[in-house]
Parts: sequence; structure tokens; C-alpha cells
Amino acid sequence: MNRIMGRYNASLREDLAKLGLTTPKMRALAVLSVIDNLAISRLAVYAITEQSTLSRALDALETDGLVRRTADPEDSRATRISITEAGRAAFETLWPTMRHSYEHMFAGIDVAERTAFVATLQKMLLNVRKHEF
Repeated sequence: MNRIMGRYNASLREDLAKLGLTTPKMRALAVLSVIDNLAISRLAVYAITEQSTLSRALDALETDGLVRRTADPEDSRATRISITEAGRAAFETLWPTMRHSYEHMFAGIDVAERTAFVATLQKMLLNVRKHEF
């Protein structure tokens, strides 16, 4: 699995670089496009990125106007991250590249095999997850 994802990520990194993005930035935008206004700690889990790495990526995304930080109304020590309209537009530009990389990875694998494989991976993820969300 590490070898497959390593090669997949290397290929995707090249495509992301052409768009001025990195893997942590892409993951943050991808998560926030689906689940917006997240605490950084939760975003790090969903984005599968170390919180320190994610914080640096969020700094750059905020500078570029793609995300915004706001104080958490329920916890003054925490910060929430939201995607901006510019961030959504950037993700929409990025999505075809991500989709192409995904389809390329599964080329030659029929729908039934793909479905079974993804279902197995989801079960494995549940087995190893450390969080209740």
C-alpha cells in the first residue's frame, strides 16, 4: 500500500505543482470543500496531515485568500478554518487533475474489483483509526 500511494502521490505532486499547490494544501482544500469550518486538529485528521505541516499549508492558503481562520466561538483557544469562494474555485480547478490521477490509478480494473477494493480499504481504515469521527 505504501508503494502504491507513494507513486500515486508523486505523480499527483507533479500535477499539483503546475497549479501552485502542494499535497497538504490540496488535502486541506479537498476536505474543506466537503466539510467546512473545521478546527485545525480535526482538519489535520481528515486531511491525513501532521498538524504542524497543515498549519504551514494553511498559512500559505490564507495568504492566497483560499481559506480564512476564525476564532472558535465554543473554545477561545481554538481556531476554525473555512474555505473561501476563491478556495472553492481553486478546488474546482484542481478536481479534474485529482480525478484523472484517480482514474489512471484504477485503469484496467473493472467496477466490481474497484468497489470491492475500496470497501476493503474502508474496513481497514476503521480498524486502524484513532478517532471517533
